[in-house]
Formats: sequence, structure tokens, C-alpha cells
Amino acid sequence: MRVLLIGSDTSLGLALGEHLRRWGRHELEVVSCSAARWKSERHAKKVVRRVRADIVVDARLQGAIDSGEILTELDIERGHWLAKACQRGSASYFLLSTARVFAGDAGRAYREQDEPDNTETVGRLLAQAETRTRETCDRHVILRLGPVFAPTGVNVLSHMLERLIEGGKLVLDNQLRGCPVESADAARVVAGVLDQLGAGAAAWGTYHYCSPDPTNCYEFAEALLASASQFCEFSPDAVQPQPVAAGDQLRSRTLQCGRIRNTFAIKQVPWRGFIADAVRQYFFQRQQQPPKEA
Repeated sequence: MRVLLIGSDTSLGLALGEHLRRWGRHELEVVSCSAARWKSERHAKKVVRRVRADIVVDARLQGAIDSGEILTELDIERGHWLAKACQRGSASYFLLSTARVFAGDAGRAYREQDEPDNTETVGRLLAQAETRTRETCDRHVILRLGPVFAPTGVNVLSHMLERLIEGGKLVLDNQLRGCPVESADAARVVAGVLDQLGAGAAAWGTYHYCSPDPTNCYEFAEALLASASQFCEFSPDAVQPQPVAAGDQLRSRTLQCGRIRNTFAIKQVPWRGFIADAVRQYFFQRQQQPPKEA
């Protein structure tokens, strides 16, 4: 199957590209986020037609959200252009979304059929992207992921470690829980879905994947700090919980992942098992970089 990966330079895009090339089950063409900032629908359509893609995997939105970039209406429109090009060209469209479509107030793990209820701009735009995908392309997959962390690219792991290495302190929310996913694990999941779609499975629709062990930003940073302490010295109070204001309530953006397990036999993997290797790779890559000019 010929796969066109849009957003190949995101943390997940890098891991997915490496995974697909290693196993060699699909022909892979890639487009970076900067190259995918098309000004018109014609440009997006031209890319899909030139590659003759069987499926387009769109990692732009997920990558932007997990790196802290600001989404715009044009970002959503570009996805709509891709979905239309896939529909017209008999290709499939695979949109990578996130748990940020949900507010976290349900009091239980969110199901695929739950209506997105996050009224923040990010949640509203993500929900709009998902709706346009469903309405535009018959053969679509929407995969909502927990927060993706990785030793490469810009993501929550690199943000936190850079701040700590520079001597800063992290004061982090411990009221919002979620289930992070390491980029190689997310790549495994996406590739597993691609393999079965390529084998003829007509399993279109919306799916969830996240790790099975919920955490919050404070606990995640403590786990990072424990692994990073063997590579760098940090202040004893480098990571602190954010004070809880009166009226603050616990929230959770955990996802129910039964459908992806039942459809594709994909099981959840705990995020803590990836932390030590991810931190080690991060510091190794950091050492390979040339020193910054004064």
C-alpha cells in the first residue's frame, strides 16, 4: 500500500516514518509540516495525485497540539482539502487526533461515540476537523491518542527536560489526568492499523488509543526527573505541584480503548516502561548537537 505521511517531522511522524521504513510493508512518501502549509486546495490535491496515495496519514494536528503550537482555522481547512482529495481519488484518509477533544469532566473513560465537549479553541477545532473528515471521506480512520512524548521532536518530554536543564522549575497541574503514549508505541499502533487496512479490512471509523496507566503532568515530570538525574544535576525542588485553588475539581481525559483492541487486536502498553529509554535517547541526541554559539 502506498502511504503518504503528512507531518513527517512531528514527533509521531518521525517515529512512524522510521517504523514503516524498518518493516518495509508499505511504500512511503512524506511531506513535512512546513511543506504542507498549502495556500489553496489545488496544492493539496496535487500532492495526493502526484504520489498516487492509497492512504493519507495526517499527523499535522496531533503534532501541533502536543508541541504546543497554536491551531488555526486554515490548519483545519487543509485537512478538509486532503479528505476531499482522498474521496475523489478513491484513497483513504487517516486523521490523527487527540484526547483534547474532550473536557475531562465525564467522570469515566471517554468512548469513541461520546460527543466532543471541550469548549476551548483547541477542542473546538479538533472536533471540527473530525466532523469534516466523517462528512467528506467515506473511507476514513480517526485515531484519538493520549499525549505523545518522544526523545525527538518537540513534545512534552523535550519541553520539560529543556526547562529543567536550563535550571528552571516546573510548577505543574496535578488535577487533570490523562494517559500519555510514547511515540514508538503510537507508531506501532498506527502501523498495525495500516497493515490490516492494506490487507483489505474495511474497518473505517473512530478509534482510541492511550496507555492503560493514568497520570498527571506533575507525576509525569517526576518520572522524567528520576530518569534524567543520572545525566544531569537538578534542584531538589525542580518539580512542584501547582497549588489547588478553591473549587478546582479533578478531571480526566482517559480514553476507552476497547474498540481498537477488538477490531485490530491492538493492546495497550504502559507508558512508564518507555521513560528510561526515551530520556537516555534524548540526552544522547543532545550531546551530538553542536554547542550553541555564545
